[in-house]
Amino acid sequence: MVIGCTVFAGAAQIMMKFGAGHPLPHIDPSQPATVVAFVLALAANLPLVAGYGLSACNALLLILALRDGELSVLYPIYSLSYVWVIALSMYFFHDQLNFWKSAGVLLIMVGVGLLGKVSTK
Repeated sequence: MVIGCTVFAGAAQIMMKFGAGHPLPHIDPSQPATVVAFVLALAANLPLVAGYGLSACNALLLILALRDGELSVLYPIYSLSYVWVIALSMYFFHDQLNFWKSAGVLLIMVGVGLLGKVSTK
């Protein structure tokens, strides 16, 4: 279940990034800005709405996973979402992977692997 959370978290971050790139609709500066107009503008931004929806699914799955699992084991596994975000960012946004990002990804993966070995004993 936590692995599913990491996928949802990574996809949510990518969708939010896509949504952040969408311009807000033009708001007439002579008119007072209202909360309703702002909320409607955000609701029209489908990638942003999808990102927050995936984030909600992520939270629900994590709650279900934490009911029966150990926090000290599950939460480090959840850190794999950072690996997904880096990989997806490289694919969709052409982000560059430098030495420090590579080292961080490697440390996360090694840490999760070690945790898997320790928790099975």
